[in-house]
Amino acid sequence: MYRACRKRVDTSESSGDGGGRSGTDPRAKAAVPPDPAQRRGRRRWVMDTRPLRRPAYRRLWSSTVVTAVGSQLTAVAVPKQVYDITGSSAWVGAASLAGLLPLIVFALWGGAVADTMDRRKLLLITNTGIAATSLLFWLQAVTGLESVAGLMLLLALQQAFWGLNAPARNASIARLVPKDELPAANALGSTVMQTGQVVGPLLAGALIPVIGLAELYLIDALALCVTVWAVHKLPALPPLTGAPVRRAGVREVVAGFRYIAGHTVLLLSFLADIVAMVLGMPRALFPQLASETYAGYGEGLALGLLFAAIPIGAVVGGLFSGTFSRARRHGWMVIGSVVVWGAAVAGFGLSSSLWLAVAFLAVAGIADMVSMVFRGAILLSAATDEMRGRMQGVFTVVVAGGPRLADALHGGAGSAFGAREAVTGGGVLVVVVMLALAAAMPALRRYRV
Repeated sequence: MYRACRKRVDTSESSGDGGGRSGTDPRAKAAVPPDPAQRRGRRRWVMDTRPLRRPAYRRLWSSTVVTAVGSQLTAVAVPKQVYDITGSSAWVGAASLAGLLPLIVFALWGGAVADTMDRRKLLLITNTGIAATSLLFWLQAVTGLESVAGLMLLLALQQAFWGLNAPARNASIARLVPKDELPAANALGSTVMQTGQVVGPLLAGALIPVIGLAELYLIDALALCVTVWAVHKLPALPPLTGAPVRRAGVREVVAGFRYIAGHTVLLLSFLADIVAMVLGMPRALFPQLASETYAGYGEGLALGLLFAAIPIGAVVGGLFSGTFSRARRHGWMVIGSVVVWGAAVAGFGLSSSLWLAVAFLAVAGIADMVSMVFRGAILLSAATDEMRGRMQGVFTVVVAGGPRLADALHGGAGSAFGAREAVTGGGVLVVVVMLALAAAMPALRRYRV
């Protein structure tokens, strides 16, 4: 782009009225593009969009843009419908757990499948399955079935398809962009998903009184049709030439865990996320804090801000992720971001001001985005292509399971010691355990690209 701009400026300077323009003419100054050093300075901070210049990755990313919001509509609609039918939050929690086991099982198996077949074909099958499930959600809602068991069954089916889909989608990225663009590609995808977590629930809350609950499922299904079309336009992604032909069974799943155990940097990347999420994700205590510590600000306002703060911080981190592409010490980026996450969570626990608490959670969200980007880059660059699907399957399980374990741990600790004490203690533990891991096992510190 700069070369093209420079060419136009050179042409205009040589084709004027013969004498050229004076260097003091303000109109001439206005016509000159910004200094290249200044342009590079801005690009050092803003999101690196180079992966979007690659048509295949752009199609995959564009499908994520559409479904990031659509999937959140269903994520709001299901618990809302369960609560409308039962009037019980316990049933809402049970419905959430109904989707966890299928997600874990099929994510692990789906990673093995993604390493043995064309990943584009697997994405087509699973995205079609997710879209069909959304249509079934819409059908049961529009017919007034009002069956909690039916909702839980559909949720389990949807999460099974998602478990098969996510490893193939994430593992495909390394085949669509060069290695030096992996952090940028991960930042683009993660920013979109985090934006969906902010916009989707807000949009759902605004649409339910206007169009009704059933239509949220239908919008999600239509969005998924766009995803199916975008995946159809991807190139074939079969196993690389020379990879052994395997069947995706239990043996292959076990081989994936053995591979992790034999590659310390991969193991530590998973442990870093487990430490951060299990010990330091405080969302289970948000309702208690909103009703006790921050009740003076209005319980509803406080609860909404607490839940929105981490995703908003993650989005901000993604928008200013230009530095990610230049980082070479990916291990230190993971270590540093997890330590910052823990420190920010501890600061949140110590905050009696709602606005200061939200600021600390936003910082935690930025740190979480950095950790997510570089853990993903390590998984895609340190693992061979024939293992990437299984690594992404384990990654999906860790990302999905860690916060749920944190909910149970923090809920119990909050009841026993108090909400603020549990949050602060969890943040401090994150810092201590992560630094201890980094000191005891140097593989992550030494990892660079």
